[in-house]
Amino acid sequence: MRKELTDEWKARGIEQEQEYAILTNEMTKAWSGFSIKQYKQFKNLKKENLRDNMTNIELVLNMLAEVTTTAISKSRDPETFEESRQIAIEGGSVAKDARENIEARTGQSVISPLNAKNKNALEIKGDNEATNAHHYLKSQKK
Repeated sequence: MRKELTDEWKARGIEQEQEYAILTNEMTKAWSGFSIKQYKQFKNLKKENLRDNMTNIELVLNMLAEVTTTAISKSRDPETFEESRQIAIEGGSVAKDARENIEARTGQSVISPLNAKNKNALEIKGDNEATNAHHYLKSQKK
């Protein structure tokens, strides 16, 4: 999905790495409430890839933002960077709506401080991932 999105942006004239970074940041901020930098700090990451350190639910929401941004861009045919930026925000807000719906139903945030260093907690099957994160972090404090 990420490749499809970057291909779409390229087709719309987005070429510089800085522009991809800005659009990705806007989309991520729209769905998660965090800029990429803030999200990485929240997960205690330095140079690691954020995607590689997301829980399944975070990754799915990120992919929802990407696929939605791609679909909106294809349907609107943006001609400027600013139009693509607004579309990235809109795509991210679709994932934000889904995140808020999940959080309302579970009573817990799906944005998790867990990262790949906590691989066991990321891979726990069954309960809600936020609950798993809570239990894992609680066990680490003992």
